Amino acid sequence: MDLRFVLDPDLTPELRERLVTLWVAATNAGGAVGFVAPVSAAEVRPFAESTLADVADGPDRLLAGYQDDRLVAVLVISDNRFHLKTHWRVLKRVMVHPDAQGRGYGAALMREAERVARSLGVTALHVTVRDGLGLDRFYRRLGYREVGRLPAALRLSPTDSRDEILMWQDLPLPLP
Repeated sequence: MDLRFVLDPDLTPELRERLVTLWVAATNAGGAVGFVAPVSAAEVRPFAESTLADVADGPDRLLAGYQDDRLVAVLVISDNRFHLKTHWRVLKRVMVHPDAQGRGYGAALMREAERVARSLGVTALHVTVRDGLGLDRFYRRLGYREVGRLPAALRLSPTDSRDEILMWQDLPLPLP
């Protein structure tokens, strides 16, 4: 596998634009990353900038996956911003570029997020999933389990509401 990971890459204007491009491509290919297709860069950019502000200012972390020098995968390791929840994190905006899918990059990205989380002393990860796309099967194969479901929590259109599936994975720390 020729995927290289960078935790907290320098948020240059070029990287910010690459992230927006990836986000648009993932959404328009049917990905469940906060929007409903079709979407444009102009629609995604403000949300991406807000997300990156939380990375730049902390405490969120950006994990980027590169194929050679091309950004092809990304996720945000989001802090809960609450002192009773410092032991776990939320993974957000898990994306692999559509033309790079089917190569195991999504699973590799998630394994790298687990490795990073463990290095931070995190003992569990949480991810939310839009029902109806089969994404829960992907996360189950990686060891996540469904711990809850918010019925019809995601309104994609006036006639299409989807459950939001809450998934969890414990990350036991290695014994000393």
